[in-house]
Amino acid sequence: MFYQLKREQLLQTDVETLWDFISSPENLKKITPKYMGFDITSDEVPGKMYQGMMISYKVSPFLGIKSDWLTEITHVVDKQYFVDEQRVGPYVLWHHQHILTPTTNGILMRDIVTYAPPFGFLGSIANALIIKKKLIEIFDYRYEVLEKMFNEK
Repeated sequence: MFYQLKREQLLQTDVETLWDFISSPENLKKITPKYMGFDITSDEVPGKMYQGMMISYKVSPFLGIKSDWLTEITHVVDKQYFVDEQRVGPYVLWHHQHILTPTTNGILMRDIVTYAPPFGFLGSIANALIIKKKLIEIFDYRYEVLEKMFNEK
């Protein structure tokens, strides 16, 4: 079974500024809760992502247990969207779309995460009890950080 988490946020900036921020792998740590212990472990990470880029990192999403993740940037359209997909990590499926849409009131940033937890039926129970809440908590944190960066003047 798979699930989707969708989030939207209107940011008071221009598309170039927002794209520069979200397309830099190093900035992911800034929008991830500190308790998750997010650390990029790739030897060299360029300042801007590109299609085919692989990024390895360690993260502790549950109970402080470190997990290795390998993410591939599978699609990039400059200043419009990019997609990251888990290649190694805790999920059976992880597909995350980051979409930017200019509006008259700023830039609408949409995240669409399609994911499938491991362990079949047990994973479905874990999603209902823990995983979905944890993902919402992570995206709530991101929302707050981006609000402070772009909407509080």
